[in-house]
Amino acid sequence: VDRIKDLILCSGYNVYPRVIEEAIYQHAAVAETIVIAVPDDYRGQAPKAFMKLKDGHSLTGEELKKFLKEHLSPIEMPRDFEFRDELPKTMVGKLSKKELVEEEAAKRAATLAKSA
Repeated sequence: VDRIKDLILCSGYNVYPRVIEEAIYQHAAVAETIVIAVPDDYRGQAPKAFMKLKDGHSLTGEELKKFLKEHLSPIEMPRDFEFRDELPKTMVGKLSKKELVEEEAAKRAATLAKSA
């Protein structure tokens, strides 16, 4: 169970980031993952997954999506996958969703400003 603030409301369904993260962690190439909600024009919100891979491993978004089809419902499937060298952490070393949420909000604001 996730914190209510992390809940993703996707097409009227409650989607829990922790469920998606647990499925992603089942892939042998994934070292760390964070799933957040991003705005989606059709579904309201959609999951987006950020991953850090284990050293010496490679993985594409399509490969991960194929793997996750066995573990997640279509509504839980992340819309986007982003691979990073490092994921943000708090001062005590826990993964930090807050920074990624702020980054995505800034990207969306910049995109909206360009289209206006």
